[in-house]
Amino acid sequence: MKVVSLSLSRLERDLQMAGKAGGTIQQYLSSLRGFEAFLGQDASQGHQDDIRGWVDHLRRQPIGPARLRCHYSALTFLFRKTLGQPEKVAFISMPKSETPLPTVLTPAEVKRVLDSFTTAKYRTFFTLIYATGLRIREASLLETGDIDAIHQVIRVRHGKGGRERLVPLNRRLYGILRIYWGHERPTRPWLFTSESGKPLCHATARMALLKASAVAGIGKVVTPHMLRHSFATHLLEQGTDLRKIQVVLGHGSIKSTTIYTQVSAKEIASLRSPLEDLPM
Repeated sequence: MKVVSLSLSRLERDLQMAGKAGGTIQQYLSSLRGFEAFLGQDASQGHQDDIRGWVDHLRRQPIGPARLRCHYSALTFLFRKTLGQPEKVAFISMPKSETPLPTVLTPAEVKRVLDSFTTAKYRTFFTLIYATGLRIREASLLETGDIDAIHQVIRVRHGKGGRERLVPLNRRLYGILRIYWGHERPTRPWLFTSESGKPLCHATARMALLKASAVAGIGKVVTPHMLRHSFATHLLEQGTDLRKIQVVLGHGSIKSTTIYTQVSAKEIASLRSPLEDLPM
């Protein structure tokens, strides 16, 4: 049985109170378990010299700026928020990193990848991601009740940071989902399930996408997020309003309560998905 220190137990509650995503919470806890192992005691007993030693240790590891930022963020949240000892981490400066431009597929490349799946379930799953811009976790946790054919939207209830939003459900995608459902009959209430009846395994889905991209022969290693980037880019190229794209993508910089009063379900449903323009 894994023993959780008092500091990390309090930290987890504080992170949940702050509305941090589940994945972020687990990353912070994992990082700080490493710090406590390095320290040999509860994190609250660490002095600034101990924290400096841990930071120096991290900097010697073969990890990139983004991962370092995660480690540093975990430390600063723990000592500033949970322990109320901000002076101990006052020396920490976040490493800067250039944000690389996302790799985007052309519509023809998307078509080739989707046509290269040998399993209808994964073809439908990644067609959905391209057609709506969902993250892989959001797509895997969709339930049949989230599909609103009347209003032509899909309700995303497991967005990043716990935020809910709507994404467009065009006729072509709805038809694809109906055919898939009729053949697969996934375990309720989920829209996509593994053989065990649980929500679709991310690792297995990613592997299926890698195989399809290899078969497609487009010279790119395709990821679920690449399909999301392609969705957003293709919408922008069509002249779609950037504000609507931000809402559909569920970006954290948009204040959800404010933006949803400005963009109605009718406006979301009117968005033309780039899936419509792929050859049949």
